[in-house]
Amino acid sequence: MTTATILVTRNVRDRFRGFLASCASEVAAGVYVGFDMSAGVRQRVWDVLESWWQLGDDASVVMVWPEADAPGGMRVRTLGTPGIDLVEVGDLVLTRRDTNAEQRAALAKRLGDG
Repeated sequence: MTTATILVTRNVRDRFRGFLASCASEVAAGVYVGFDMSAGVRQRVWDVLESWWQLGDDASVVMVWPEADAPGGMRVRTLGTPGIDLVEVGDLVLTRRDTNAEQRAALAKRLGDG
């Protein structure tokens, strides 16, 4: 079975884009897909990305790949913003982001709780 590792970048420096293009196909601007990337190769790619990580607050990289024993059947790694927490709910993996008081109040108002 062929598996894919997907990396999505936002506002990263050119060196990240060049590096990722050398080990995966850029299928859309900032979206890279590597087929049959072994766990070792995936770890080495991530190690390089982490070692270069000295970017502005608005940059991010997300790496996603299938893994049978992971919640929801996938693993996710992130660098940069927006920071997310992955929360396991039953067989699903949901994302949760921190919110400030103003954002919580606006959401409560939209939901009719405020």
